[in-house]
Order: sequence, then structure tokens, then C-alpha cells
Amino acid sequence: MATLQAGLLGWLRSFKVYAEPASLRMLALGFSAGLPLLLVLGTLSFRLREAGIDRTTIGYLSWVGLAYGLKWLWAPLVDRLPLPGLTRWLGWRRSWLLLAQVGVVVGLLGMGHFNPQEDLHALVACAMLTAFSSATQDIALDAFRIESAAVTRQAALAACYQTGYRLAMIWAGAGGLWLTAQAEALGVATASTAATPSPYQNAAWQWAYSVMAASMGVGLLTVLACAEPARREGVRSQSIGEWLKSALVEPFLDFVQRYRWQAVLILSLIAIYRISDVVMGIMANPFYVDMGYTKTEVATVSKVYGVIMTLTGAFVGGAMALRLGVMRVLMLGAALSLGGNLLFAWLAGQGHNLNGLIWVVSADNLASGIASAAFIAFLSSLTNVRYSATQYALFSSLMLLAPKWLAGFSGRFVDAHGYAPFFLSTAALSLPVLVLVFFTARLKIFQRRAESPH
Repeated sequence: MATLQAGLLGWLRSFKVYAEPASLRMLALGFSAGLPLLLVLGTLSFRLREAGIDRTTIGYLSWVGLAYGLKWLWAPLVDRLPLPGLTRWLGWRRSWLLLAQVGVVVGLLGMGHFNPQEDLHALVACAMLTAFSSATQDIALDAFRIESAAVTRQAALAACYQTGYRLAMIWAGAGGLWLTAQAEALGVATASTAATPSPYQNAAWQWAYSVMAASMGVGLLTVLACAEPARREGVRSQSIGEWLKSALVEPFLDFVQRYRWQAVLILSLIAIYRISDVVMGIMANPFYVDMGYTKTEVATVSKVYGVIMTLTGAFVGGAMALRLGVMRVLMLGAALSLGGNLLFAWLAGQGHNLNGLIWVVSADNLASGIASAAFIAFLSSLTNVRYSATQYALFSSLMLLAPKWLAGFSGRFVDAHGYAPFFLSTAALSLPVLVLVFFTARLKIFQRRAESPH
């Protein structure tokens, strides 16, 4: 009994790490990091389609999201370049965080202000500013997190960051649609929008995006209130060339030297594993609009049920990977992603079917959670502990580039062939993934890992 009580007390002490100031700061900063993502992608695509923007254009505009996959290009500047005035006042990390967050606020306010029916180019420019600023915030925030606490606290900080990030995604997705629907119900409209026969009301969307911009205050106040973390010795003494060599060249060469010709197969798998989900996801919100689903229905089903099922899938996928091995669950995740896309193809022929939407979105997000958990474990297993952060960042960028680029043509395909053929084609994109997983799993290094009791 005494042993049990001691064990419980030990666990309780362990959980106290989440009440520490560093953890609470990371929860708030994770919220500010997760908020802009859907507002420049999923929520924006719903708004554009409701405004009557053609699907081809919406598909091309999804390339705004490439900023998140290319952020490593300007990461050396964020790490090395002081900001006149701000750096002296706030310090290196906080100055970049504040500048990036102000950029997000300005971008969101601009996105809300401009009507896509009249000023689409201006709205896209503001979306690009938001995405670029958000990606810059991610760069500075990763460094801030690493330098804010010892290695033993990093797992807790990462957990708080992810929690805040997911809460922000629910708020930006479901919350954004709900705010717009409530504003429309209360008659928040200008004379110009009231005279427009279209059901689209830009004033309602402006209200929602203004609330989202105000929500960035969580991160802004946190940056202003917290202290600048201590920087590691020797960081400032490196030149840009030395930084690039240690941050990009050496980690990549290490990976190639360890896996040799097998690196081509592994990198190919990384580049396309999530391709079906990413390409399909760009047209999901326009699909909901065209099928007649209301903002409240989409907010409840796609954003709330979807996020819950994604998290459930992540826990299930993690447990399955532990019991069955990463490669088996990686194969299962790819197969389930194929099945999820086939369910959307079925739903495309059902018209406005709320029960069908609930089941399809729930199943698809459960599959996505399982696949994501296995894929994260797979990527983590490939890194060298000497370059873990850099190699993982490079892998994460690689997995987005090809899918995001191809996703830009999704609207053009739907306009030409319709939704059902589009979802069938995205399901077919999983077939080469299954082949690559099959051959990768048969590499000797992964067979040894599967046979290991660890």
C-alpha cells in the first residue's frame, strides 16, 4: 500500500510540471501558433466558395500554405538577424515572436476587410502576409521553446504546445464558422452586402476574422510578459555559411551516409505518404458548400467531431505502433486513407446528408489520426540524435512540398470532372504509397527493428 501511495505521489509530482510558468507560457504560445493555419487554408476556402469564387482559383490559392513547407529557407535570418530597436528592448527570440505575431494580426484584419467578390487580389496578399508571418512565428517559437527549459522539461513543453495548437485549430475552424453564422443571424451586414442578392455577407466574415485577430492577443501578451530565454553559447559566433553547413548540409549528408541507396526509397515515401489527404483536404470545404451544408453543420461535424476523431486516431495509432510495429501501422494508415477518400466519393452522390457527413468525416479523421501517429513515429526513427531537430524539420518540410504543389490543381480537376471522380483519384494516389511502404518495410534495417523487443 505504501508503495502504491509513493507511486501515486510520484506521478502527481510529475504532472506538476504542467503548472510551471514555462509550460503555461508554451500553452499560450502554442495557441497563437495554431490559430492562423486554418484561417489561410480550410476556413478561407469555405469563405471563398461561399462568395462564388471558382474551385480552380481556390485550388491555386492553396499554394499560400507552401510557406509552412519552405520556412527553413529564411530560418537562418530569424536565428541570426537582430531587429533594430526591438531586439535591444525584448531580446532575440521575443523580438522576432512579437514582429511575427503583429504580422499575423495585420494579415487577419486585412483578410477580413477585403471582399473576395471585389478585392480578391488584396485578400490573397493579406493571406500571404498571414502565412509568412505565421511560419516565421513557428521558427522563432521552436527556438524559444528549446531555450526556455532543460532537456528534461522539453517533452512537457511540447505537450503544452500541441494542446494549445489543437485548441486554436478548433477555435479557428469551428469557431470561425460559428462566429460568421451568428453574425449573419444577427443581421450584421453593411448596406453594400445587404443589397447584394448573393447569400454571402462579407461583414459577417469581417467580424469573425476581427475576433480571430483579437485572439492573437493571447500570444502577444505572453511575449510581452515573459522573460527572454538564455541563448546557448557560440550561436552568435557562427557565420551564415557555417550555420547552413551545420543546420542543412551536415544533417542531410549524415542521412545519406547512413542509408546510402535506401535513402532514395525512404525519401520518396516521406514525400508522398500524406499526398491523398492533403490533396483531398483542399476541396473539402468547397465540397461542403456545394452540397448545401450550413456553417453550423460544418463547424460541428467537420471541425469538432473531426478534431476529436483525429486525436482518438493518434492515440490508437500510437498504441498500435507500440504493439504491432511502426511499419505495419504505416501500411494500415495508408490503406485507411484510401478508404476515407472512397467514402467521400460515396458521399458526393448523396446530396445533403448530415448523418452521412458525420460518419464519413469521423471515419476519415480517425484514419488520418492513425496514419499521422505512425508517420511521426517513422520520421522520428530516421533521425540521428545529433541532428534530431534539424533532420525532423527537413523531413516535415519534404512531406508537404509535393502534396501542397499538387493540391493547387485540385480545383481545376473538380471543375472539369466533378467531386466523385476527384475523390476517386485522390484515393488512387494512395496506391503508390502502399507500394513504397511495402518495399521500405523489407529493407534490412526496418526488419531488424521489427524483430527487436524494443
